[in-house]
Amino acid sequence: MMVARSTVGSVPVPRYGHGPSLLDGWLPWTVQALVLLLLLLAVGRRSGRFRRRRLPIVVVLGAAGALGAWLSFRGSGLASDPAPLLLWVWVGLTVAAVALVVVGWPGARWWRRTVSVLVVPLCVLCVGVVLNQWVGYVTTVSEGWGEVTAGPLPDQIEADQLASLRGNPTATGHVVPVSIPATGSGFAHREEYVWLPPAWFTGSTPLPVVMMIAGEFNTPADWMRIGDAEGVADAYAAAHGGVAPILVFVDAGGTFNNDTECVDGPRGAAADHLTRDVVPYVEQHFGASSDPRQWGVVGWSMGGTCAVDLAVMHPELVDSFVDIAGDAGPEVGTRDQTIARLYGGDAAAWARFDPATVLAGHPPYPDTAGRFVDSADGPGSPRRPGRPPGGARGPDATDAADAGVGGRGGGGATGQELPEAQALCAQATPRGIACAVDTQPGRHSWPFASTAFADALPWLAGRLAAPGSPPTA
Repeated sequence: MMVARSTVGSVPVPRYGHGPSLLDGWLPWTVQALVLLLLLLAVGRRSGRFRRRRLPIVVVLGAAGALGAWLSFRGSGLASDPAPLLLWVWVGLTVAAVALVVVGWPGARWWRRTVSVLVVPLCVLCVGVVLNQWVGYVTTVSEGWGEVTAGPLPDQIEADQLASLRGNPTATGHVVPVSIPATGSGFAHREEYVWLPPAWFTGSTPLPVVMMIAGEFNTPADWMRIGDAEGVADAYAAAHGGVAPILVFVDAGGTFNNDTECVDGPRGAAADHLTRDVVPYVEQHFGASSDPRQWGVVGWSMGGTCAVDLAVMHPELVDSFVDIAGDAGPEVGTRDQTIARLYGGDAAAWARFDPATVLAGHPPYPDTAGRFVDSADGPGSPRRPGRPPGGARGPDATDAADAGVGGRGGGGATGQELPEAQALCAQATPRGIACAVDTQPGRHSWPFASTAFADALPWLAGRLAAPGSPPTA
């Protein structure tokens, strides 16, 4: 598989994504323009009766479909970042295309019928193109192909090959797919991955570990296929004599569209899976360090929220965290909606997983440190009407912030991650947590997450490699 290359410092970093962009440039707009032309061709010049009686039905149904989708989305608690108008336009055009097939079939020529049928899936494709432009899930054609085919990752090996490779120097790390038994949680999860640095194959010293958590609407491989975490880690290891932390790419959702927010509730015992299944498995099967000071967690968007939660709830397991554009706490709508959807109506469970509430009642943390990385393009001090200053929530907070679509809604001009991070860091500092809030340009997308991880890895790896050092952030 050919890869493009960029750099971290002076070290080349392999990039899995290359080729035409799916977020901007000529391709997404060309696709939409061609489909719109085909839709107009499907309508074409027909009889006056069709224009008077049937075409208005197509238009009304299309408009109703767009409005219905917008209203359903508005009340779903999926995003705080408003969807682009073009998304609802294409939803409406998709409904109109379906209606055109039905009401326009009688009397239409065979080729017009063919075009009418063909344009329906193409309109659905355009919905996906615009949705992807909004959430920034897949940035290039090659990344999209990798997601669809789900082929082996670069440098992927099977677990039964490890014994034969141990003791042999390797130029890069290797990825091992693992099926971690859910004995402690009962959580039904997908295949997960462990990246082993070159030092693992030649050394005997237990290595530190970083748990990698993606956003909502993800697969465990997304951090590697789209976020290039494997390339970033290989570059770091190459610059440090092959030494780097073990990376564990976990499944916090169980399915692609199951937003657990890494809590235990009706959507699954995701928190128990991460703490009771993943941690002991990695320690036992890969000889990783069992010292919590050598365990860190990196999360992107929803995963960033998870990273903070794990660090403040389980300092006995995780000592360091990097929160990349996460929310102030687990959210799937308003507080009442979150309690109902994530915790089955149990307000006490909400409080157990709310970072601000946990911090308020926790003894001082002896060694925990973390970094928040958020968009410099979002509001730092300005806020949307009706939102409290800062954004960190106490037990009585009732703000209406929603979790992001795909763990991604909320970046850019309307995002609240930066003020929320500032408020959480301010609350964590008196509790003994050394934290810092960093910003970088960019919108709420995987390229933003990849750059943030590359910037944070040297700090995190250095901290984990020297347990007991001052908890600088």
